[in-house]
Amino acid sequence: MNPIIEANNLQRHFGEQKAVDKVTFSVAPGEVFGLLGPNGAGKTTTVRLLNGILPSSGGSAQVFGLDPTLHGEKIRRQTGVLTETPALYERLSARENLEFFGILQEIPESNLRQRVDEMLEFFALSSRAKDKVETYSKGMKQRLALARALIHKPPLLFLDEPTSGLDPEVAQQVNDLIADLSHTDGQTVVMATHNLFEAQRLCDRVAIMNKGKILALGSLKELARDLWPVTWVDIKFHTMPAKNVTGILKAQRGVIQVLADAKRDALSAQVENEEVIPEIVRHLVEHGASIIRVNPRDYTLEDIYFALQAGEA
Repeated sequence: MNPIIEANNLQRHFGEQKAVDKVTFSVAPGEVFGLLGPNGAGKTTTVRLLNGILPSSGGSAQVFGLDPTLHGEKIRRQTGVLTETPALYERLSARENLEFFGILQEIPESNLRQRVDEMLEFFALSSRAKDKVETYSKGMKQRLALARALIHKPPLLFLDEPTSGLDPEVAQQVNDLIADLSHTDGQTVVMATHNLFEAQRLCDRVAIMNKGKILALGSLKELARDLWPVTWVDIKFHTMPAKNVTGILKAQRGVIQVLADAKRDALSAQVENEEVIPEIVRHLVEHGASIIRVNPRDYTLEDIYFALQAGEA
């Protein structure tokens, strides 16, 4: 299956500043792809380049097989974009905003009212549908901006900090929506965010950026393996085996080191890869160990993110 997005050495310069510096990645249909990084990393500029809002300074990109520089309007008809600011007409009501953007996206008049009603209800704005947007709170504006981005059911959605300004309940609702869009409806989502917890939960793969460059690209498991090729496993016993358990494990292939804690009836073993762990457990049981718990240590996206950003400091 061909990628929906392909970027190859994509660049964007503002004078001497390299906002996007030879960025290369692809996004598959139905994938939730995260762009992570601090302010100024190049996330928003990358989104603008892919939508044809800014011309590139070098390299190339294709979205739906089209060049954004040449076919930006065609691409934007098939994308929904939530920018860092809501981009709404403040003197219009919520309903008027959605109807206007629905017309721009050529939603048939016979379907437009129903679609607007669906979006207003989903984002809990029906009771304020006739009120001008200038009277809305930040969270309400964010919800309306999301509704605007989704009004035409685009196959590709770009979200820049989608839960910014939302209370926890609505943020959870939006996160559930993003998951449903990709895994149920097959829509593709590119999400630029600072929220590492949300990115870990939602994204199939991420690109971690800093100063316009991609520092690392892949799934959580791939990134962790690249940073920390060896792993640790913590084992808790009902009672620590009487035999020299440390020596027994050190003799096993793939075991790098073993740290025993007799007071806690536990040990930690550093191994070459996760495939070694079942062999360790089997060997311990054969030597009479009564094991309560085996926990391979997992690395979070936060661990990976800060390890990479520290290398760029």
